[in-house]
Amino acid sequence: MKPYADTNFFTRVYLSLPESEKADQLFASAKSKGASRLPITWLHRMELANAFEMSVFLGKQGAQPRVSPQSAAVALETFREDLAAGTFLRGAAIEVSALQPIFEEMAARHTAKFGFRTYDLLHVVSARLLGCDHFFSFDAKANALAKIEGLKIAPI
Repeated sequence: MKPYADTNFFTRVYLSLPESEKADQLFASAKSKGASRLPITWLHRMELANAFEMSVFLGKQGAQPRVSPQSAAVALETFREDLAAGTFLRGAAIEVSALQPIFEEMAARHTAKFGFRTYDLLHVVSARLLGCDHFFSFDAKANALAKIEGLKIAPI
């Protein structure tokens, strides 16, 4: 099993949010089945830094459980430490020159029909380029795109 997890999944791993327990269970199950380490791309690094801070904002608005600025900072630092340790995360480089043509082709095939967002496309294209066969997300649209593109979706 070669899983790919999007930022939506990792946010639930590193913060205490709805579905965090499911994310932990899914990850533990994948590890017990011999899954490879989860790839982390430039997109994950940038998007997670913002996602943790967005969780602080959304918590203040009452849109999700409250996340303190300190919790967001700890989540980002823990993510960075986990990536450096390489225990269950691994850095994965993807060249924009490889990403762009597949992204544009996938957007032309699917976005007008289904309304996929840029980040959904970027994550699914990244998963394909990295040779992943499973896709972990709590986002219904991202999962729908991954399934259309032949990736196995985790039961969430």
